[in-house]
Amino acid sequence: MTERAQRPWGTYTVVADGNGFKVKTIEVHPGHRLSYQKHARRSEHWFVVAGEGAVTLDGSMINVRRGDAIDIPQGAAHRIHNTGLVPLTFVEVQHGDYFGEDDIIRLDDDYGRSQPARSPEGRPDEPRHAGSTDHTGRVGS
Repeated sequence: MTERAQRPWGTYTVVADGNGFKVKTIEVHPGHRLSYQKHARRSEHWFVVAGEGAVTLDGSMINVRRGDAIDIPQGAAHRIHNTGLVPLTFVEVQHGDYFGEDDIIRLDDDYGRSQPARSPEGRPDEPRHAGSTDHTGRVGS
């Protein structure tokens, strides 16, 4: 069974879900962007298959287009913005031990879904430690 979901920014489809990984195709409408977010329990790898956009990775902007790939380390703040006139489509490979929606820490969101940071016990206003990572961001072009 394939999971497909509509979001204000576009759609995603889960194409594989296994032990320690999940694979999605994500399509972002022109002019839209995902929330600026991070994850405590997973890293991600994005491979752009159509369109063009801009990735924000821990505050740095990286332009992407078809054929480009980006590594999102666990704990890194990230978002993608479709800056083109056609849908931006990428394949997202998640790697980790948990892929639930409650592992999304939204720092900023165009659709009113931001929330204060929560402790692992769920208390608001306590920073959640996600670790720090050294990264370069761009894998290939």
